[in-house]
Amino acid sequence: MTNPMKARLSAMMFLEYFVWGSWYVTLATWLTSSLHFTGQQIGLAAGTTAVGAMIAPFFMGLVADKVFATERLLSCLHLLGAVLLFVGSQQVSFAHLYVVVLLYCLCFMPTLALTNSLAFRQMSDPTTEFGAIRVLGTAGWIVAGLLVGSLGLESTARPMQLAAAASVVMAVYCLTLPHTPPLARGTGFSVESVFPREAIGLLKERSMAVFALTSFFICIPLQFYYAFTNLFLNEAGVQNAAGKMTGGQVSELLCMVLLPWFFRRLGVKYMLAAGISAWALRYVFFALGGVDRMPLLWLGIILHGICYDFFFVTGQIYIDRKASLALRAAAQGLITFITYGAGMFVGSWLSGAVVEHYTIVVAGGAVMHDWRSIWLLSAGASAAVLVIFLVAFTDKSVKHATLAGDDALAPATLT
Repeated sequence: MTNPMKARLSAMMFLEYFVWGSWYVTLATWLTSSLHFTGQQIGLAAGTTAVGAMIAPFFMGLVADKVFATERLLSCLHLLGAVLLFVGSQQVSFAHLYVVVLLYCLCFMPTLALTNSLAFRQMSDPTTEFGAIRVLGTAGWIVAGLLVGSLGLESTARPMQLAAAASVVMAVYCLTLPHTPPLARGTGFSVESVFPREAIGLLKERSMAVFALTSFFICIPLQFYYAFTNLFLNEAGVQNAAGKMTGGQVSELLCMVLLPWFFRRLGVKYMLAAGISAWALRYVFFALGGVDRMPLLWLGIILHGICYDFFFVTGQIYIDRKASLALRAAAQGLITFITYGAGMFVGSWLSGAVVEHYTIVVAGGAVMHDWRSIWLLSAGASAAVLVIFLVAFTDKSVKHATLAGDDALAPATLT
């Protein structure tokens, strides 16, 4: 692949994740501070991405692979997304906002896989070329967080409007990308073409079943972080919380570089266990931290690299090893459905209910939360998943597997 093509695909990834990072991180802060929504409502709003993740594999199988060229579909989805984001920024009632944000996520979440598939189609060797391009997506998320935080927009609707403007730019830019026609035009669609019976059959093996269940259950406490960390930091009095949260993405980049070294020494089981442990430890740091104990909050933030890379990226590598070549994409889609879809959806509902339970109305009618109890509950849930995983999971066939290449990063969605 030529350097100009690498630059074009890198810019695509930067814009893609800039859009997402602009509005999603600070959503709870805006909904609480300006619109005074309840914790349950905020959890449901944050969970719209999970609904989109559950629909995305079917959308891809029905439309992207069989009907429209990828670059044109991306452009249409981002243009429609820009309209929905702007309309969403004008809403003041929960019902109206939820419907608009849900419609937006049904448009946006499929684009995460579409950008990956378009990039792969231009590569001669994805195992060596994709990683350097995908990393620009994380950079886009970081820049978005720094921009929103430095401008003091976290408690306003401006981040959603910023994302809408970036979506328009992305829609126009997609039309300049290489023509990528569908590969399965004219073939029929069925649910089995999305999740083949053979891919589902992988879950009959004990190690795969334990991994899938662990992935589902750990995504429930994970949603506490994704939906409520920015609100927590703002209520704690942390300045430029969105900007500081980008430290998590910086640590993610560092851990990605070190991942092969750890993978060779720890193996799959203990890499996954380290990732789960980091989630529990992060929540303990959040429970004990504060503006007067800022190092603990920083530790919780920068643990994101271990939290994400050691569990999700290692899990993607594990799936890549277990599935045959013909089933790898379907198996990755199935695990994405279980984790980012079903797991995060349940987590969004439960996290909202827990935050609502620990809501405190202080003098003057201001709303605060008992964050220590919330984070300790999240830590306890993560620790329980860790214990179950350590006891139940065993898979000697991949214990000493080594990292094959950056193609394992392809299905990643959240950063």
